[in-house]
Parts: sequence; C-alpha cells; structure tokens
Amino acid sequence: MVLNELAQGLRPLTEGIQWFEGLSEDDKRGVLRALELFCGQAHARESDVAESIRRSGIRPTHTPAVMLTKWRFGMDRLPTYELTKSFRLLVTLLGIADTRRRTLYCAGGCGHAWHNLASPPGNAS
Repeated sequence: MVLNELAQGLRPLTEGIQWFEGLSEDDKRGVLRALELFCGQAHARESDVAESIRRSGIRPTHTPAVMLTKWRFGMDRLPTYELTKSFRLLVTLLGIADTRRRTLYCAGGCGHAWHNLASPPGNAS
C-alpha cells in the first residue's frame, strides 16, 4: 500500500524514504524486489529511465541509475549503502509508469484496488 501511495503522490517521497530506512536490511531488499515487479506490471519503459533519474534526485553516475540506464534490475543485491538510492529510483520509475497506465488505460475507471486509494493517514506505518 505504501509503495502505491508513494507512486501516486499520495505520500511525499521523504516520508517513504523514512519508512524504508526504518526497515531491516532483509525487508529493504524485499521491498526493492517488489518494486521491480510492480514496475514491470505497470509497463515501465526504458524511455522512462532518464526522467526517473532526474525526478528521483540521485546522480546518473550512482550504481542504481547506471543499472537502470542499461535496463538491468536486481538492485536488491547491491551493497547496503545503495539500497535507499535504489528505492528512490524505483519508486519514481513506478510513479511514471503507473501514471501513464492510469491515464491511458484506467482513466474511465478500473478494478485495480491500488488505483482507487484514499488519501493516507498522516504516517507511513
């Protein structure tokens, strides 16, 4: 739920980062695997990469950005210090892809529960 709220802009990225950084390392890696899956389900495109790097605020030279530029995933296997950067990048990529999908295919309504979210409460727990 938190990931979809972040992707749809219902929660600020800063709140998502705080939530992510409070997780155990194993849980962080699991979240990254889930984000990669969600990006695939939202039909992320290689052409979304440059914009996701720009919006995420990470440098194009950071390892997750370089990986994504080459359309390579598996960021959950990166060293611990790269996990938050990977999270920022993948949440942003999901947001771009999901926005396109909602605009093109779900604008008239859809049965996707994650496209029908109410505004979240004040925290990301």
